[in-house]
Amino acid sequence: MLGFKSINAQLKAFLIEIGELSYFTSRFLKEAFKRPFEFKELLKQCYNMGNRSLLLVGITGFIIGLVLTLQTRPTLTEFGAVSWMPSMVGISIVREIGPIITALVCAGRIGSGIGAELGSMRVTEQIDAMEVSGTNPFKYLVVTRVLAVTLMLPLLVILGDAIALFGSYLVEHVKGNVSFTLFFNQVFDSLEFGDIVPATVKSFFFGLAIGIVGCFKGYYCKKGTAGVGKAANSAVVFTSLLLFVIDFIAVFVTDIFYDL
Repeated sequence: MLGFKSINAQLKAFLIEIGELSYFTSRFLKEAFKRPFEFKELLKQCYNMGNRSLLLVGITGFIIGLVLTLQTRPTLTEFGAVSWMPSMVGISIVREIGPIITALVCAGRIGSGIGAELGSMRVTEQIDAMEVSGTNPFKYLVVTRVLAVTLMLPLLVILGDAIALFGSYLVEHVKGNVSFTLFFNQVFDSLEFGDIVPATVKSFFFGLAIGIVGCFKGYYCKKGTAGVGKAANSAVVFTSLLLFVIDFIAVFVTDIFYDL
């Protein structure tokens, strides 16, 4: 009986949080198109979230390209299909691996940073001070950060894909003496319009999810330093789960259009 009550309480808290997150998202969509527009703060956040994530995304993409090629090459060699390696790696990275891995890396790097930053501002009453002074903290703090992540993540995904493909090329060049021109000609010949567009579109939704959840957890952070750590941690966990849900929906919808 106690176990049932505990599950019921957790389910109720989860549904309440989903409702609050939905309201938070609707408020963002309403505030994003209202004047004044904080262009200066938006550019600052784009720099913070985009430029400072380049190294991490680049290293991650490079290692993914190396590992994917090294792990797959022996199997393809066994079946005499090693010539399909550039096409297989290109489609895998561009369609799925590049966007989701980059989004997960950014969820840890950007989502936790937003949650901790806004959480510390809430704890130290800086957000309350902005409200008292007549400034709209939601527009200045939340809208700019969400828009920055939404705009920067597709660019980071493209960069991560390119570096991952370069890492795959290095393995193929060393193992199979494949030239740069031949490798990337095969990659681009195998890619179609339907591979690139869905991956790019869902990258925008990944960025929106990272920004919304990170800002939501930080903006409504509980008082105390423990609340800041909890906000940063829960932002990463919740965002990671949400990214997989969005990815599944995107793949499902894309599959429906392909069937049509």
